[in-house]
Formats: sequence, C-alpha cells, structure tokens
Amino acid sequence: MPRIALIHAVSVAIEPVISAFDAEWPDAEVTSLLDDSLASDLDRAGRLNQHMIHRFGVLARYVKDCDSDGILFTCSAFGPAIERVAEDLAPIPVLKPNEAMFEAAIEQGSTIGLLATFGPSIPSMEQEFNALCDASGKSVQLKTACVPEAMTALRKGDAETHNALVAETAKELEGCDVLMLAQFSTAQAKEAVSEQVSMPVLTSPESAVLKLKRLLDGGQAA
Repeated sequence: MPRIALIHAVSVAIEPVISAFDAEWPDAEVTSLLDDSLASDLDRAGRLNQHMIHRFGVLARYVKDCDSDGILFTCSAFGPAIERVAEDLAPIPVLKPNEAMFEAAIEQGSTIGLLATFGPSIPSMEQEFNALCDASGKSVQLKTACVPEAMTALRKGDAETHNALVAETAKELEGCDVLMLAQFSTAQAKEAVSEQVSMPVLTSPESAVLKLKRLLDGGQAA
C-alpha cells in the first residue's frame, strides 16, 4: 500500500484532496502536513524567495523520512520550490499541485481557461503551464480569471458563497475548450461551475491523484 504525503500551505486544500483520494484511490495511505504560514508569508513578500524554497525542502525531507512513497504539494503558488524538491528527492515522485491537470488540459484543447481564487499563485502557474506547452510542442492560449473573494468566503467557512462566486466567474471564460479550477480548495465548486458553463471542467486534486496512482499503484514505478 503506497504512502502518499500531502504537504499543504492552506487548510482549505486538505478536504478536497482527501475526497479525491477516497474517490479515485482509496487503497492509498494518505498523510498530511500543514504549514499555513507559507501562504501568508508569500502574500507579504510578494514573491517566492530562497528562504521559502529552503522551507519546502525541510518539509519534503521530513515526509521522506516518514517513509513516504510519493509527495503531493497542494498549494499552487510555489512551483519553483516544488521543482527543487523534485530534483533533490528523485526518484521519489514529487508532484506540483497542477501539473497533472495542466497535462490533461493541454491534451484537450488549444484555448484553455484557468480560474484561481488566490492571486499570488497565478504567475507561477502561468510559467509552469507555458513550460509544459513548450515541452509538448503545442500552441495553446491560456485565459485566466481570479476571484479572491471566494477564498475569503471559504476561509470563513462559507463554502456556499465560495462555490457561487467561482461559478459566476467561470462564465467569463466561456468559449474555452476546457476550464481548469486552479486551487485544490476550488475543486468543491466543480458541480456549481459545470452548471454554468458548457466546457469540460478539470480539478487539480482529481488529476493529481490519478497521476500518482499511475505512477505508484501496486508499488511499481511508471
């Protein structure tokens, strides 16, 4: 039974990814590690710095020492830090939160929508998405929208308002071939969003769990 370590920067990301594991890979042993100072520190600093990258390494080495077979980070704003971890801990699979969703979206269309609820995460997500497009040799247009009010509502425990705000904002991206819900916490709005738009809707937790399962199910590397 593979042990998957989840590393979180916001508590609201925990429930959606646990639900995704329950639905898609219930046999996996899932653990969680939360440092909720990371998101607020990034917000204050305005950019990812070397100290934050070091902190990610510390967290990752800790869960590795806990005999984790794979690591999934669940906050979208720290791509370069997670890439450093992946290099340092290879061959253990280390996934950025959105990479599996990005890969799936690129396969589905040439105009792709990205809806976020945490503004500081957008630059690193755009950089990661564009790098994947370049590597695939595909020409893809990315359209983004952000609704920070939804994250504010969710942090207050108001999931209904969060979902409604995300669904309303999703209509701004109608006409894309596929829509990606950026944050793990945004996944819970998928049903509400799907009622408002005609395009396929992807979530990062489900995509990430399915990719990890392909890599590690049965304890065998892909």
